[in-house]
Amino acid sequence: MTPTLCGRLRASSLHFIFTLIVAAAVAAAVFLLWYPWPYSEVSGGVGLFLLIVGVDVVLGPLITLVVFDPRKSRGELWRDMSVVVVLQLAGLVFGAHTMFIARPVALVLEIDRFRAVIAASVVEQELSKAPESLRVLSISGPRLVNTREVKTEEKMDAVFAAFGGADLGMRPSFWQEWDERGRSQALKVGKPLAALLARHPEQAEALRTAISRTGKPTEQLLYIPLIARQYDWSVLIDKSTGDPVGFAPVDGF
Repeated sequence: MTPTLCGRLRASSLHFIFTLIVAAAVAAAVFLLWYPWPYSEVSGGVGLFLLIVGVDVVLGPLITLVVFDPRKSRGELWRDMSVVVVLQLAGLVFGAHTMFIARPVALVLEIDRFRAVIAASVVEQELSKAPESLRVLSISGPRLVNTREVKTEEKMDAVFAAFGGADLGMRPSFWQEWDERGRSQALKVGKPLAALLARHPEQAEALRTAISRTGKPTEQLLYIPLIARQYDWSVLIDKSTGDPVGFAPVDGF
């Protein structure tokens, strides 16, 4: 192995290790703040992270392997590596921004279903019409939100907005803080888990695992379908409170 190749491999390896450290820091922010479980799965957080950061982790060290040459002067090496690092950081910043605007910001009960609403789909013009506590989109996981009843004079507008892709859960003017109204609605529309198991017997083990995570017996739980960007799951509801207590990787529809 030539000295030049050894130098390139050493530089590329160091670059790879440094990139992994940066990627780990980004992963901590992404999965602890923006995409806590189960949103890392149902909202596509894992796939998006692997695509964006994976490309960045691989391409940076590969470019270093190509352009690094120990025979170059110190000034030339600094110039070349600075360009590589700037390009890599630009890609990482762009990727992080993409994940930020695709982060889930609200878990909204839309009459008979929950929807994991991402930041990019929120109708921002209506944020001023939301309750004061909900006017700033969360950066630390989705907030639990209920939707108010659609007034008669709003029904036509709501229908056209839905056809345009803006469902009730995406419109802050219909948001309400999670309170007794939301809990009562959840208890009203929630269905027995036996019905879900009967429809998906092949996923019985996954459902049992989800139930065990709640720490509650099966008969104490209801389920409501969950719509998300990547997968449709089910939200588990405590019969005694009406609050969500868990998630099951089973399509509730």
